[in-house]
Amino acid sequence: MIKNDLFLRALNGETVERPPVWMMRQAGRYLPEFRALRDKYDFFTRCRTPELAAEITIQPIRIVKPDAAILFSDILVIPQAMGIEVEMKENIGPWLPNPVRTPADVEKARVPDIHETLGYVMDAIKLTKQELNDEVPLIGFAGSPWTIFCYAVEGKGSKTFDMAKGFCFSQPEAAHTLLQKITDTTIAYLLEKVKAGCDAVQIFDSWGGMLSPVDYQEFSWKYINQIVEALAPYTKVIVFGKGCWFALNDMARSKASALGVDWTCSARNARYLSGGKITLQGNFDPSRLLSPPATIRKMVHQMISEFGKDSYIANLGHGILPNIPVDHARAFIDAVKEYRE
Repeated sequence: MIKNDLFLRALNGETVERPPVWMMRQAGRYLPEFRALRDKYDFFTRCRTPELAAEITIQPIRIVKPDAAILFSDILVIPQAMGIEVEMKENIGPWLPNPVRTPADVEKARVPDIHETLGYVMDAIKLTKQELNDEVPLIGFAGSPWTIFCYAVEGKGSKTFDMAKGFCFSQPEAAHTLLQKITDTTIAYLLEKVKAGCDAVQIFDSWGGMLSPVDYQEFSWKYINQIVEALAPYTKVIVFGKGCWFALNDMARSKASALGVDWTCSARNARYLSGGKITLQGNFDPSRLLSPPATIRKMVHQMISEFGKDSYIANLGHGILPNIPVDHARAFIDAVKEYRE
């Protein structure tokens, strides 16, 4: 039994004494302990070495003490497993030397054997669970098929992903074939993560907000929903779509257990759009962690009052920034922990 199961109880919609709290990208660059490992090992070495992935996952549990751990990994291990090369370049981020641009490229992408290609992730989960010793739950994650598709086609990060969108609109058949391959791979991957010991999973649709509401249904949501349908019998699924407030109503009618909300959507609107029953997660602006700790505390209490303490998981509206002082991250976590109605 997990000693601190507040996060799982909130996912179940149970009444809680206070909301649980964790931070997206909490295992990351704002921690000096993380930077020390980053200076010694390159990015994908850290992902592929179970001992390093476990250590990085547990660092924030020791240092800022959130109510859940999220496995250190990357969404781009999926295209790697599918035979699409991905590098992590200094000051650039993800770099795909051979992006998918033609139906022939789509043909080459494979739906892999998860144990052969991503077994190292399962080893990291088992080791992390051992070291967590049932203190807090462990979250596994994957990128949404659309978000993975964006990188696979664009070949790098982008503010607009015009190339990815253009591929969808000019070659829809090839685009849907690739999206389905990514979806099938992601379902198999997340099911293995749950078997290995993850207590819940989150799907990150980081670039869903690039699409119009109509195109979102066709090129993103229908694939996310396939993943939710496949995983829901086995675990709790959180769906986080950045900039996707317009899809909250459809998301809420799915089998997802919770929906992430970014900082551009108010608590009131998120409750209204999602029908008021489903657990919501979010939505503190990550840049706001640069405010003085006293301001952070006040704003966090305000945020919880607006969402309500039940059916709510306190979090940021996107990943924590690398320049956030550790004391400010701790102030955010502590403010939630001391909240009382």
